[in-house]
Amino acid sequence: MTELGEIVDVIVVGGGPIGLAAAINARMRGLTALVIEPRPGTIDKACGEGVMPGAVAELTALGVHPHGRTIAGISYQNGKRTAEHRFSGDTALGVRRTELHRALTERAAELGVRVEHGKVEAVEQRDGRQSDGDLVGAVSAQLVDGRTIEGRWMLGCDGLLSTVRELVGLATRPRRVRHKDSRRFGIRQHFEVAPWSDLVEVHWAPNAEVYITPVGDTEIGVAVLGRRGTSFEEALASVPALAERLRDAPSASSSRGAGPLLQNTRGQRAGRVLLVGDAAGYVDAITGEGLRLGLAEARAAIECIVGGEPERYEREWRRITRDFRMLTTGLVAAANSPLRRTIVPLAARLPWVYGRIVESLAR
Repeated sequence: MTELGEIVDVIVVGGGPIGLAAAINARMRGLTALVIEPRPGTIDKACGEGVMPGAVAELTALGVHPHGRTIAGISYQNGKRTAEHRFSGDTALGVRRTELHRALTERAAELGVRVEHGKVEAVEQRDGRQSDGDLVGAVSAQLVDGRTIEGRWMLGCDGLLSTVRELVGLATRPRRVRHKDSRRFGIRQHFEVAPWSDLVEVHWAPNAEVYITPVGDTEIGVAVLGRRGTSFEEALASVPALAERLRDAPSASSSRGAGPLLQNTRGQRAGRVLLVGDAAGYVDAITGEGLRLGLAEARAAIECIVGGEPERYEREWRRITRDFRMLTTGLVAAANSPLRRTIVPLAARLPWVYGRIVESLAR
């Protein structure tokens, strides 16, 4: 029992898109689910807001249909050269994060997902056996206001700076870095201007990548990825053609930041606690796959719980993220080296290679 009523099957810590998707998956498989989230209302986040075709398919399977702008492919540009590829199958969507959260919240409520607002300060796990010998157990979340929520399983879906990851001993100490500015961060802002392309444009500036994502008929999102200290304004100014397009465009949101993006973990499971999404480990947003991976991980976590094989989750996590981790690690290494200036020319010179990479990201 908990102070809030009957024990729930799955406690989900984190009410962002991945946490809500995990709770929806749980309800669709017949489990009870309760989400713990400290922030009230619609949640925003600094991200590129491009929902790849694979992620659109995951959302559709959950019965979630956010409003957005169709995206037909990806374009790499450096001012002189351009490489672009249009998806061979289904299209992607540019979706404001607030709109995505709204759609997921409505679907979760429709399925009976409970939401409690609070911050987790401790996690306790217990295992034992019933009189018939069956193994039973529970995990509880203690909130800072004194409440206790008890469940059979817990999913840590609380993002890059996960509290759950720390509380269950799966966090790693950050590696020493030679330069303080070597870690990468993201900044995002919206502008009121009609999209001029149906592609996500990635402008490779000298010291940052600038992503342009259509998110509506009269609105685009601009995301900058770079090292600590990267200025949104300076990154934009380093792409003159883009800066000119946006020179008189009204701002449609304030700027938001996220990071550091690289997050290592000791694993993705500790007893009855499974880490999902960014909390489970993350490399970088440079390939724009975070949402697709998180949605697939949420589905896999619930499938492993329902199947009575929680120990299988870490293998599933490695399978789901393997290509992403290899590609992203290599691309970030190139982006932080003298090879950076060759990335767009190589993509333009080898369109079949670039196309295969884009298609792998789209799945």
